[in-house]
Amino acid sequence: MAQLESIVAYADELLDVAAFPDYSVALNGLQVEGDGRPIERIVSAVDASEAVIREAVDREADLLIVHHGLFWGGLRPITGRHHRKLRHLVDSGLAVYSVHLPLDGHGEIGNAVLLARAIGVEPEGPFGSYEGRAIGWRAGLEPSVSPDDLASRVCAAVGGPVRVLGSGPEAIRSIGIVTGAGAGFMEEAATQGLHAVITGEAAHHHFADAHELGLHLLLAGHYATETFGVRALGSHLADRFGLTVEFLDHPSGL
Repeated sequence: MAQLESIVAYADELLDVAAFPDYSVALNGLQVEGDGRPIERIVSAVDASEAVIREAVDREADLLIVHHGLFWGGLRPITGRHHRKLRHLVDSGLAVYSVHLPLDGHGEIGNAVLLARAIGVEPEGPFGSYEGRAIGWRAGLEPSVSPDDLASRVCAAVGGPVRVLGSGPEAIRSIGIVTGAGAGFMEEAATQGLHAVITGEAAHHHFADAHELGLHLLLAGHYATETFGVRALGSHLADRFGLTVEFLDHPSGL
């Protein structure tokens, strides 16, 4: 068992939460403090959806760790589904810890670095600058691979389909990875001379961008590319504090 305060303090420091920019300051750190009971069982998941919260409670978790937390749209009334989620959390005593961009770019347990290693490449440097902090990684490939070969490796890593867009070179020697919705970093990839960008999803205009920038854009699913970090963080904390951990897989297919 461990106290929630100790786990949170350790995770905040490990992930540099206080100094890391994000879309909202409410996205990172402890979001719901729970009922004060000692933490024995962690459940990790990508999203703090209502279904995930209910399943975590059913599995008798004390702490839920997520990548996509509860608070995205600024201040809003606690009504409807937002109320249902918060009420279930308060009634159950389940604590929620969320970490978004700091987990994407972390050099040991982050989404991008772990996806890179899952496809058989070693990250060489930061990639994907957001307000001065990298949320992804770049890597070289030696020997080079074809677009189809790279797609097959990514497919095996995420356990799902991969779509390839764009018109990069047939011999891919360098890649940039930003998990989730990272297609907007193709301009940076082109500036760095990279041949391909691997991410989860893209907007309509990114199709033309990939062709015009001379890049391959590999789309492997927002959810599928972001399971790595929460799995690793949950396992890391469980090992550090002597707890049990379980990953709750609730894929969106997107």
